[in-house]
Amino acid sequence: GWVVLHCPALRGPAALRPRHLRSLLLSDHLAQLLRAQGISVRLVPALAKEGSRELLQQLRIDWPSSSGDLALSDIVVALKQALGKCPYATGCEEGPGKAALPEDLICKVHLKSFVEQQCLVGYDPNLDVLPVTEEKLRSLAELQQAALQCTVSHPMALPASCFPDIGSCCSIVHVVSCEEEFQQQQLDLLWRILDPRAHTALQKHLICGPVKVTNPSSPIGADQYFQLRKRQMYEASVMKYGELAQDEAWTEVIDTLTVAAIRFEMLSTAHRSQITLDLEDSSISTKGTKSGAFVMYNCARLATLFGTYQQAVERGTYPPLPPASELKYSCLREEGEWLLLFNYLLPFPEVLQQAAQLTAPTQGIRITASTETVCKFLIHLSMDFSSYYNRVHILGEPFPHLFDQMFARLQLLGAVRDMFHSALATLHLPPLSQI
Repeated sequence: GWVVLHCPALRGPAALRPRHLRSLLLSDHLAQLLRAQGISVRLVPALAKEGSRELLQQLRIDWPSSSGDLALSDIVVALKQALGKCPYATGCEEGPGKAALPEDLICKVHLKSFVEQQCLVGYDPNLDVLPVTEEKLRSLAELQQAALQCTVSHPMALPASCFPDIGSCCSIVHVVSCEEEFQQQQLDLLWRILDPRAHTALQKHLICGPVKVTNPSSPIGADQYFQLRKRQMYEASVMKYGELAQDEAWTEVIDTLTVAAIRFEMLSTAHRSQITLDLEDSSISTKGTKSGAFVMYNCARLATLFGTYQQAVERGTYPPLPPASELKYSCLREEGEWLLLFNYLLPFPEVLQQAAQLTAPTQGIRITASTETVCKFLIHLSMDFSSYYNRVHILGEPFPHLFDQMFARLQLLGAVRDMFHSALATLHLPPLSQI
C-alpha cells in the first residue's frame, strides 16, 4: 500500500517559520514510522528552494528534491481541460473588477455549492468561491502525479491497521499547520471536483497545533531557531565537558544533539496541541530528563559500556559474550532489569505500530496520529535505564563466578541498545558513540 504525505509548508513564498518546521518534522517522522510497518510513502511537494534544502539537510529531514518522471505540465493541461467542463466553474467576468484579480487567474470555482450537493462534512462553513490560479493547479498536479505513481507502482489495498476506513491503493494525508488548514481545504475540494476518482475521496487532514514563540524581538525564521538551539547546545556542552567539547570531533556530536533537541521539542507533544518555544531558556540543551539531549546521552552511555567491554575482551580481562541460548537469565534479579524487559523491550513493536496508526473519524476529514508516542517512549526509557545504570555496576570484577550475571545483563542491555537505535531511526537520529 501507499500513503502520500503532503506538506504544503514547503510551498510558501516566504522563509520557513517554526510552525512550518513542526509539520515538516512530523511528516518526516510519520513517513519513517509508516515505512517501518511496510507501507510505501511518497512525500509531496518536491523541494525547490535552495535555502530550505540546506536547513532540511541540517535537520536530517529526508525530503525529495524531484517529483518524479511524469510531466507535471501534462497533468496541469488535463486539469485545465477538466475545469472547462466543470459545472461548478465560471469564467473570469469582463469588467472593472477584473483588473484587481491576479494576472494568472484562470477561473472561479464554487466550492460551497459542491460541498452542499455532495453532502460533505468537516469543511469550514466559510468556504465559498475559489479563484483558481496556475499555482493552485500546479500544486494539484504534484498531488495527482504522486497518486498516479502509487497506482502504477502497487495497485493493492492498505492494511487495515494503518488506515481502517480506507480500501484503496493510495491515501493522501495533508499535514498542515492550523494556520494553513483553510487553504488546504480549498485545494482538497478543488481536486475532488476536477478528479472525482477514488483517491481524491481518500484525502485526510492531519492538523498541527500552533507554535507559540515567547519573547521574540521579531518574527523568527526556522533557520534562526536552529542556529539559536545549536549555539545553546554548544555553550552547554562546553560548560559541562570543558575544552573537550571544543574539539573538531565534537562538531558532529553537537549537530546531532541540536537536531535531537529540536525534534523532541517539536514532536514530544501531541500534534493537535500548542507548542511554546522559549528561546531564552537553554534548558532544552542540557540535562533535563525530557530533552532529546538526555535521550542521546543515555544512548551514548550504552555505546561506551559495550566499547569498554569489547576492549576488556581484547585484553583478556573478560571472556567473549556467549550465545544467548547459553545465558542464565535467572541471574537477573534487579527490579530495574525486569522493568526494562516488560515495560520497554516486549511492547516496543506495538509502540511503533501505534505511532504509525492514522485514526479517522466516521465522518469528516480530520485524522489524528499518536506521533508523540516514540519521543515519550524514549524519554521514559532513558529515565528508567539511567536509574538502573546509576544503581547497578554492569562490568564487575573479572571473577568467573560473577560472569553469568554480567553476561545476562549485557545481553539485556544489548537488546535495549538495539531498541534505542530502532526508535531513533524513526526520528532520523544516528546513535552517538560519545557524549
